[in-house]
Amino acid sequence: MALTFKAAFLALMLALTRAAPLEDSAAGDGDSALPDRCAGIEFDAITPDDKGQTFFFKGDHVWKGFEGDAQPSSQYFKELNGHVDAAFRMHNPENQGDHDHIYLFLDDKVFSYFEHTLEEGYPKEIQEDFPGVPTHLDAAVECPKGECVTDSVLFFKGPDVHVYDIVTKTVKTKTWPHLPACTSVFRWLEHYYCFHGHNFTRFQPVTGEVTGNYPKDARRYFMRCPDFGHGGERTTLKCSDFKMDAITTDDTGRMYMFKGSNYMRLDTHRDGLHAFPITRSWKELTNGVDAVFSYNDRIYLIKGDQVYIYKAGAHFTLIEGYPKTLKEELNIEGQVDAAFVCPGQRTAHIIQDFISSKSLWTPSHGAQYEFQKLQLGDVAIKASCTYPIPIPPSK
Repeated sequence: MALTFKAAFLALMLALTRAAPLEDSAAGDGDSALPDRCAGIEFDAITPDDKGQTFFFKGDHVWKGFEGDAQPSSQYFKELNGHVDAAFRMHNPENQGDHDHIYLFLDDKVFSYFEHTLEEGYPKEIQEDFPGVPTHLDAAVECPKGECVTDSVLFFKGPDVHVYDIVTKTVKTKTWPHLPACTSVFRWLEHYYCFHGHNFTRFQPVTGEVTGNYPKDARRYFMRCPDFGHGGERTTLKCSDFKMDAITTDDTGRMYMFKGSNYMRLDTHRDGLHAFPITRSWKELTNGVDAVFSYNDRIYLIKGDQVYIYKAGAHFTLIEGYPKTLKEELNIEGQVDAAFVCPGQRTAHIIQDFISSKSLWTPSHGAQYEFQKLQLGDVAIKASCTYPIPIPPSK
């Protein structure tokens, strides 16, 4: 367990120094003809590729990732000779021959790429691949089932949004006049961002509803620019500078790290790492967390003497009847310093000072607890993961 945690921590430190949105470099001292996204330009399209690297398109140039200078788009998509109207990465896990392919749209044509290689038979007429979808699009974005009603693609043209069902190949058209005219749309960490000018507006993909204080300047969030805050002058963190309050990994492999009133999510497959207020995902937790662990599509957050249990999904939902006290839920009292569940096991280890409490809950006999005193350096080693069925089911 100690070795596993060290490996995860080193991976986190590497991620912090590399592919995180909000921290992008301004254009360097290279070719003065290159467009500079810190100058407040309007993107033509934004999409991740099959590896999770995000591409920002403008004219015949593209930026790869959240830092670095613009490059000719033909460097990554050699068949492109100019701008693109829209782009998205297909989400179609039922059809692996299509899943994670990048679609680029230009006028009445569509290009399909996988691993940056144009697929045979492309470009095609848009109607051939996406019947009912108009030409000369403004933007496009994938919308997986659970975030939309079905696995879908949202195509934007003017005030209209054409919702394309990838299974039935049918289109429903909506009008969202309250949403700005999107020149590109980006899905990131299950949220949807309409880019317009150098700003963006976050919206709900089914209703188009906008909540919160928008628009916001993209230069403060999706790139690193001088004089634009939100990490604009990033320095590499030392391990001694980064102290977490709690950390857990869920069933999908996503790692959540908590510090103060913020948390960071690291997707182990792609999308990088980024900081958010805790209340963005767990609105009832307004003062940080003391400990956290994950089990069976649920995340358990402990603050003070309260236990909050959330059902995982496209968004976290507090289970009815929670929070409950530590005494009610885990039959313990006092400050909790840390908690964890070992992979593939059903024992929750609750650490208080130098005491590890191992919950041995069974449906027929109720909750039982064992306590053992451990030296701080031995906690991860001696707190074994061999006890069955420790965590009570939640409603």
